[in-house]
Amino acid sequence: MGFSLPIGPFHPALKEPIALKFEIEGERIVKVEPSLGHCHRGIEKLAENRTWFQFLFISEHVCGICSGAHQGCYAQLAERIYQIEPTPRGDFLRTWIWEWERIHSHLLWVGVLAHEMALDTLFMYTWRDRELVMDVFEKVSGRRVVYSFNTIGGVRRDVSEDVLKEIKKICDYLIERAKYYEKLISTDRTILARTRNVGYLSKNDAINLCAVGPTTRASGVKRDVRYEEPYSVYPESPFEIVVTEEGDAWAKTLVRIREIIVSAEICKWVCDNLPTGPIKKNIPPMKAPPPGEAISRVEAPRGELFYYGKSNGTPRPERLKIRTPTIANIPAVCKMLEGGYIADIPIAFASIDPCLACMDRVVFLDTKRDREFVMSWSELRRYARLWYKKHMNDPEIKSRWKI
Repeated sequence: MGFSLPIGPFHPALKEPIALKFEIEGERIVKVEPSLGHCHRGIEKLAENRTWFQFLFISEHVCGICSGAHQGCYAQLAERIYQIEPTPRGDFLRTWIWEWERIHSHLLWVGVLAHEMALDTLFMYTWRDRELVMDVFEKVSGRRVVYSFNTIGGVRRDVSEDVLKEIKKICDYLIERAKYYEKLISTDRTILARTRNVGYLSKNDAINLCAVGPTTRASGVKRDVRYEEPYSVYPESPFEIVVTEEGDAWAKTLVRIREIIVSAEICKWVCDNLPTGPIKKNIPPMKAPPPGEAISRVEAPRGELFYYGKSNGTPRPERLKIRTPTIANIPAVCKMLEGGYIADIPIAFASIDPCLACMDRVVFLDTKRDREFVMSWSELRRYARLWYKKHMNDPEIKSRWKI
């Protein structure tokens, strides 16, 4: 006889809030039902009250681990709205920050996965190597995580020749370390026991459920924005798409480790071929772009990152829409969990490298009429005023909200 097992939104195995309801029979998972929206921050609405330039600094806070991908994707979107191109040197440096960040993100993720398997030695190894990447972030920008590197028309900071030489040396070191990690996950019995045939996603399911990033490439699907729709300087770079066929948590680990090597090679290539000239175009911050709309796609460390923007000819966006990789992989991870064991939930869920803070959205639901709807900003303010007038004299409400 089956029964329900709720996990989350707060649980030791979940680093961020998400509620998962499992239907289980014995130790086997039969069905998974996710409940999202516990970390909604209203970032898209914030964009409508900021100028195109002001939102640059909010965009990188959508996700701390891939802040450069978000800010770079947004800057690329704004450039298409303004109908300009970044400077060549700025474009090269933007590609470098994207790949440098991919190395940082994958090393962090391998460490988190090792921690979920109670292999804290491997966790310490990968995070020690990650420190080298973050040290370079600090030298270039003064900050280690959210580094405000991109801007509309290029990048905000240049990289000196001394730092470029240091980056190349670190890349060679990280390539050797990645080869060591690849050998380790292929031979260590504990890692193999915890990841092989765990969180399996078939190629057909990866395609049908529209999975993205290493999650889908580990199932044999060649899906990568850098491969499908090359942007920035990727067409000239030594980019290679990494694909495996196994489809389990082990394959997802292997894809990310091999991508560290590819990203390091791209970073070295950027250092060797970096053109001279200005790093950005000087655009007045309050300059209004022409009316129009555009989209921007980049391959973030977790997969396809999608931005949509619409301009009405004023300095502020009329609409901004963000679709992050994690929300695209939620249907896939639910499929991966089905048929698995309760003990494998942390490994299978962690294998998509979830970032819940960057994916949460909010929907208004009228439970009496059983319908979903959208409110404009003026409608939301009107609703708030009516609610306040209705409840302002309720003693319980006044004590709870200190009205």
